[in-house]
Amino acid sequence: MWTLFVAVASMAGFIIAYNTYGRYLSKRIFQLDDHALMPSEELRDDVDFVPTKKSVIFGHHFTSIAGTGPIVGPAIAVFWGWLPALLWVIFGSIFIGAVHDFGALVISLRNRGQTVGEVAGRLISKRARVLFLLILFFALTVVLAIFGLVIAVIFKIYPESVLSVWLAMPVAIAIGFWSHNRTGSLLVPSLLALGILYGAVAIGVYYLPITLPAAWGNPVIFWTVLLMIYCYFASVLPVWMLLQPRDYVNSHQLIVALALLIGGVFVAGFTQQTDLFASAPMISQNVPADAPPIMPFLFITIACGACSGFHCLVSSGTTSKQIACETDAQTVGYGGMLLEGALAVLVILCCTAGLGMGVTTATGEHLTQLAAWNSRYNPELGWAGFSLAAKVGAFVDGGANFLSAIGIPIAMGIGIVAVLVACFAATTLDTATRLQRYVIQELGTTLNIKPLNNMYVATGVAVFFGFTVAMLPGPSGAYGTGGLILWPLFGATNQLLAGLALMVTFFYLWRRGKKVAFVAIPMCLMLLMPAWAMLWQMFNPASGWLWSDLPLEKYVLFGFGVVVMIMQVWMIIEGLIVWKKSQGILEEQLPPLPERSPGKLASANG
Repeated sequence: MWTLFVAVASMAGFIIAYNTYGRYLSKRIFQLDDHALMPSEELRDDVDFVPTKKSVIFGHHFTSIAGTGPIVGPAIAVFWGWLPALLWVIFGSIFIGAVHDFGALVISLRNRGQTVGEVAGRLISKRARVLFLLILFFALTVVLAIFGLVIAVIFKIYPESVLSVWLAMPVAIAIGFWSHNRTGSLLVPSLLALGILYGAVAIGVYYLPITLPAAWGNPVIFWTVLLMIYCYFASVLPVWMLLQPRDYVNSHQLIVALALLIGGVFVAGFTQQTDLFASAPMISQNVPADAPPIMPFLFITIACGACSGFHCLVSSGTTSKQIACETDAQTVGYGGMLLEGALAVLVILCCTAGLGMGVTTATGEHLTQLAAWNSRYNPELGWAGFSLAAKVGAFVDGGANFLSAIGIPIAMGIGIVAVLVACFAATTLDTATRLQRYVIQELGTTLNIKPLNNMYVATGVAVFFGFTVAMLPGPSGAYGTGGLILWPLFGATNQLLAGLALMVTFFYLWRRGKKVAFVAIPMCLMLLMPAWAMLWQMFNPASGWLWSDLPLEKYVLFGFGVVVMIMQVWMIIEGLIVWKKSQGILEEQLPPLPERSPGKLASANG
């Protein structure tokens, strides 16, 4: 019953937080206005700026911010025990992550859809703008490399997921043309698309798992190349044609999968098929010797699902350009983060209570409860031995066990959960490419490099750097294995970015004489914890950064860390310089927009 209690209490807590704290921020702090002019209308071009229904933009936002972060992060963090992970997810989502996402979205809405990096230039200083954009560039390069590899690895491990993920693209384009050229309801085409995609899951599981021929070479490299080509086109096509409908369709597919998981948790918990306390340690006393300390690494390991700097890029990069009404920001920004927190809670339960329902080892032995959990979280294998396949596999197997409680066969359950993981990762990957394009274009304008202002050139640069990092050779010398050496940097850089985005929200409110304590405390936490973690990784012998025998790992990780730390410290100094003298003083206003010709206006309005 404890599994059921944790699930119900967590979901109830998120609902209460949305209707109390979220409403307080919306009405009292940010004072959202139904009649405010939105960037999607003011700058409408039907490519990036497109007024969008709340249900559609929520689907885009949620699927873009979720990715594999709230899956991989909690799946690792339960090594320290499920209680610390659960507490960080619940309270982090409500008081830090949702505030971070909501603040970045509102500030971007009130600054013509500019990214938080652009807005930092006027709220803090012009140098802060360049620093923030450079940090964004570094962070997004790592995101593109890592998520490209993650999806490629998922395709290799779970070939049954391939068909449904790729079929979503032509289906999404069809939905995009339908919704763009018609004013009718999206309900019927959405249900049809959902049926097609779940039919594809069944076909992939039972009839057509797609495994590449050996003659085609390394499947991870093949899938990564194909994914980067897809990302290029997804970034330059109008959002209504592919990105919006793909995320909208995926959101339905993912919400159905989450609903099935929740149903499985309820049935398994109510019928006492699972026991949380018997399945995994509440606080682990047997952590691998090579594991980093829980403080500060819990706050770094679980980013998405509690607080993630990547979310500020989605909020201010794509979502703010599509919101049609300012009051929708509470549902999309604050509510979207709480739903991701709910996903992270489900992942924690899948990787503990779900696994405890039973796993079969490679030797055919069937294990249950703590023995099942130990088979996946064996401290003797060490922290480094817990591979990407093991992280994803713990969630997939635990989730499939929950689905079996409501009558879904294990094989089909594995297919549903594997597609859930791949779809989340894919929606993050294509959104990150578009965000990187915006950042590169803004850098081109700031540094007066005119070719970078072109969206095709900027997208090409984004894909080139992401693919290059993904293809770095690792210890084995094989291409496509070295990109994962940047994984230790991803969490710390991502959380530092969250701290800097909260700093932008702090200065936005500080200049307007509003309350700032609710954002100042999370800001300090998200600046301190990642910096502490990054310094530990850079200088602690246990991390292996400076003491590794591999020159590539040594120089890439340490050099990358030094650059990010310098930029972060510089950014904080810029904030301290203007802190006192900026209270109650509004920032420089945006210049007026040039008048648009009647022809352009007619085109923009369809």
